[in-house]
Amino acid sequence: MRFPCVIISASGMATGGRILHHLIHRLPDPRNTILFIGFQANGTRGQLLKDGAREIKIHGEPVQVRAEIKSMESFSAHADSSEILRWLSSFRSAPKCTFVVHGEPAASEALASQIQSDLGWKCHVPEQLEIVELTGQ
Repeated sequence: MRFPCVIISASGMATGGRILHHLIHRLPDPRNTILFIGFQANGTRGQLLKDGAREIKIHGEPVQVRAEIKSMESFSAHADSSEILRWLSSFRSAPKCTFVVHGEPAASEALASQIQSDLGWKCHVPEQLEIVELTGQ
């Protein structure tokens, strides 16, 4: 007899780690529900599942998606822009440059712009694979 269970696992956008093993075993069963808490970035397994993928690859093997996929967008472990700005404004001095490296491109640009306008700090959103040389000067 199979008993219902709740598995709490860091999803990491379902890109790696123990969540993959849970998904391999739970996705094919229509009696299961996979609940994503918070944001799933574009191009990740988490977003593919939220978008209705009927099959995904895990460890190079196809996995049928028969489980119900749900999400709760209202929960997040990330600070919003006002919380980030409040935290940054507590710094004793401004860094030489602030790099915004997490988030979707439009949101990253908006946050960088807000940091520049509200705090007067130099801010940069690097492109993927961009190399920035950091010096002590």
